[in-house]
Amino acid sequence: MDGPATYITGFVPHANMSTAHHMLLYGCADPGQKNEPWNCGEMMDSEKKGSFKPGPICRSGSQIIYAWAMDAPQLTLPEDVGFKVGGKTTVQWLVLQVHYKDVSSFLPPNTNTDNSGITLVTTTKRMPKRAGVYLLGTGGELEPHSIVYMETACTITDDIEMHPFAFRTHAHTHGEVLSGYRIRNGHWTEIGKQTPKKPQMFYNTTHQDLVVKKGDILAARCTMNNDGNTTIPIGPTQHDEMCNFYMMYYVNGDKLSSDGYCFKAGPPNWSWDDFGASLHLESAPSDISKLSAVDNTQDGSTMEDFSGEQEMTSNLETISGLQHFLQESLDSEYGSEHSDPARVAGFTQRESEAWREYIRALLRLEAEQALDDLENAYDADGYVY
Repeated sequence: MDGPATYITGFVPHANMSTAHHMLLYGCADPGQKNEPWNCGEMMDSEKKGSFKPGPICRSGSQIIYAWAMDAPQLTLPEDVGFKVGGKTTVQWLVLQVHYKDVSSFLPPNTNTDNSGITLVTTTKRMPKRAGVYLLGTGGELEPHSIVYMETACTITDDIEMHPFAFRTHAHTHGEVLSGYRIRNGHWTEIGKQTPKKPQMFYNTTHQDLVVKKGDILAARCTMNNDGNTTIPIGPTQHDEMCNFYMMYYVNGDKLSSDGYCFKAGPPNWSWDDFGASLHLESAPSDISKLSAVDNTQDGSTMEDFSGEQEMTSNLETISGLQHFLQESLDSEYGSEHSDPARVAGFTQRESEAWREYIRALLRLEAEQALDDLENAYDADGYVY
């Protein structure tokens, strides 16, 4: 990137979830290849290498700038905030990595092509607040028929003040709730919490005035539900799982976090219990793995709202949204006591929990069937899904 520094102030994705599983935009000092495109080596299996040359995402200076999945809408940064690239920064190249749900239609003898990508909104006007992304994630695996907590935590060692303003969660099919926290002097403050079953966009942080500084601990948990018969490892393909919590932040001035990643080995080899006493697990919130009714896109949001047909399809494509619709239908037809057995006289606590699990399973199955029906209807009417 020759010339003066450029500031990215917005991201407009051009992709749909039926083709692109997710996209990651990286900043590099030096890219993995200078061919267009190349095989990053993560999503291509050994029998389908194709004609692309292999290489890493970045040969040096890798940092995540933006991520997209699940038909998330465009993102506009807050006023006076921008990702600084080019000029004398370490970001001299931008590399877009597209993870496809299935690449078979693009490989010989097939000749299909794809134009998934991102339009960047930029300015050369100097932004007083420089944006960055801090990523928390884990390795590990999900044992069959189990609820699994995948946890990570790291202490901030840079002498900077980070102001988180947005967060994003990413998991595949087993993710239920992903949450992130700042721990300072034993006090846990929520950064954000969301289900990855909703559009995997950047949402407002829970506390817009939160500050992260040297000595603070950042921690994240992915609550996973593996009700299958096989062990699911953390990995890059749609058959694996992922546990990623992205914290988008700004600093006043130019100095970003020198280490934008916090990764731990994950279960069964690492959990918060292994971090040490400074995490103060006894003070951890009791609802880490539960979703509240908080709307992270309420007034004051810096995120672009859903609109028109995109709003309708994005919400309908989300199984959790369908489950909510079916829950309301169940209440309407049978009465709310059937979906809230705690209100039913004579139900013991154990019977109540068993009934809730039955209802959840019923809704999950009906939501998945409704999603299949929706896809088929869109395909039949010629919509791009």
